[in-house]
Amino acid sequence: MSWLTSAAHSRWLESETDRMLAFGAAARRPDGFAWLDDAGRPDLERPIELWITARMTHVYALAHLMGRPGAGALADHGVGALAGPFRDDVNGGWYAALGPDASGAKTAYEHAFVLLAAASATAARRPGAAALLEDALAIHDRHFWDEDAGAVVEEWDRTFIRLDGYRGANANMHTVEALLAVADVVDDGSRLRERALRICTRIVHEQAAANSWRIPEHYTETWTPVLDFNRDQPAHPFRPYGATVGHGFEWARLCLHLAAALGDHAPAWLVDDARSLFATAARDGWGVDGGDGFVYTVDWEGAPVVRERMHWVVTEAIAAAAALHRVTGEDSYARQYETWWDYAAEHVIDPAGSWRHELDASNQPASGTWSGKPDIYHVVQATLLPRLPLAPALAVALRDGLLR
Repeated sequence: MSWLTSAAHSRWLESETDRMLAFGAAARRPDGFAWLDDAGRPDLERPIELWITARMTHVYALAHLMGRPGAGALADHGVGALAGPFRDDVNGGWYAALGPDASGAKTAYEHAFVLLAAASATAARRPGAAALLEDALAIHDRHFWDEDAGAVVEEWDRTFIRLDGYRGANANMHTVEALLAVADVVDDGSRLRERALRICTRIVHEQAAANSWRIPEHYTETWTPVLDFNRDQPAHPFRPYGATVGHGFEWARLCLHLAAALGDHAPAWLVDDARSLFATAARDGWGVDGGDGFVYTVDWEGAPVVRERMHWVVTEAIAAAAALHRVTGEDSYARQYETWWDYAAEHVIDPAGSWRHELDASNQPASGTWSGKPDIYHVVQATLLPRLPLAPALAVALRDGLLR
């Protein structure tokens, strides 16, 4: 019997969910959620960041829907921070960080997580969440969605007057995630699912298919891939050079969520492309140095570029394997799922709290790209996704009692 159908494994996943929720609670600060260090202490030398606050709000909204005492208060704290100090009441949208960076750019990446947090908190019926969601969706419509391109633009200045020419796959990927979550809690969900499909068509069905199922991350304003982007900064945490292995898994999973959400209206290529993305990411990324673990990035021939192992990559591999097993029933995905959990248990999971966010090529703790343990979003989702259907989105599935 596969772990994916095992009650014992489900119980273990639940215990790991709760361990992460306990670890993350220390991030609460007056204006949001802080970056946590290796010991789980708030790193007060860093600003309070929008993406962390939004992701933690999402996570504790999910925890409230699972009946975890105290989680509702943490979700409410996040909603209050997003509606309060992070909100730019003059220009609209949300500051990327509180502190020295408050006057910086407004990007689709952070704003996608505001949408996700607001959707999950709305499903959890938290005070103020519906108003936050209405506001976030209006900002998405007004400033980020490009109807002609069928994708989101990347970066505005603080005033939403000057639009940068860069376009990125990462922000669009998390926008797909957010749109699927929002679609399940609003009246016009089909419109948002159609947007998610248009994004997947551009990034996956067109661009990844044209690049041997490696996803170009960086584009010009006319959506021409820039394959050499950041060659001199290959380990950039958000815009690295080359193909990002973890994103191959993440896009594969999102294609499967979208196919499930669209039902009979889903194009067949969503599942086919998910399989191709998964196979390429697994081949390019796993064990290529003669040892376990996934490399961070590869070049356009599949050769490793950044060999460090990031915790979020194995969480996405685990979740994608579970999703493909659910769709296809094929044993190979169940075997990969078990192998990658074994690897996580041996090298990545820190019994003292959370997961080690970065390891070197020898699976020793490292901090070249990430220091500390900033948030718990990827791990919590990896413990939930194997126990939930592919649709509806996480929060609504939990609200409707679909957790195995």
